Amino acid sequence: MFTGIVQGMAEVVAITEKQDFRTHTLRLPAALLPGLELGASVAHNGCCLTVTAINGDQVSFDLMRETLRVTNLGLLQVGDRVNIERAARFGDEIGGHAMSGHIICLAKVLKVIDQPDNRSVWFELPSEYGKFVFTKGYIGIDGISLTIGEVADNRFCVHLIPETLERTIIKSRKVGDLINIEVDPQTQAIVETVERVLAQRGTAA
Repeated sequence: MFTGIVQGMAEVVAITEKQDFRTHTLRLPAALLPGLELGASVAHNGCCLTVTAINGDQVSFDLMRETLRVTNLGLLQVGDRVNIERAARFGDEIGGHAMSGHIICLAKVLKVIDQPDNRSVWFELPSEYGKFVFTKGYIGIDGISLTIGEVADNRFCVHLIPETLERTIIKSRKVGDLINIEVDPQTQAIVETVERVLAQRGTAA
């Protein structure tokens, strides 16, 4: 489990490509290295990946075909940075909201609005995922736990304070970029349960 509180940014220092498979290596910040072991879970832009090799501060992860298809990690190049969060431990403070590290879809950046001391960013989701997004609900954007500001059909915006901009890669996001999205698991479960119940009633009628 993750909390959506990004702990740092890590640079991609190497990429090995195979057929529908990729291994990438990150240089992790020193603060995130203590206790890190093979098999540990680390979120990259909100996507849960498993540590496969550790060489000093350089840590490797494997990305399978489904991960490359659903997330923006397959678009990374050497020199790019990703948001990093290590898995939460029992007793840790949940400062954001409970997140699984499972990306549901990609959203496109539609508009970036800069104002003094804050930034608003509008995103567009694939139409089938708009039902999971509600004003003042939670959403994971490249692994950042954020509150939804406004919703219009399958478009929504978030408002960003300077601290978020400074600590995460969202500061560099621009119009057209593709962003990893994890919707609030509780919201998703409720919406899908209601849809299933209504569908069953419709069939019974």
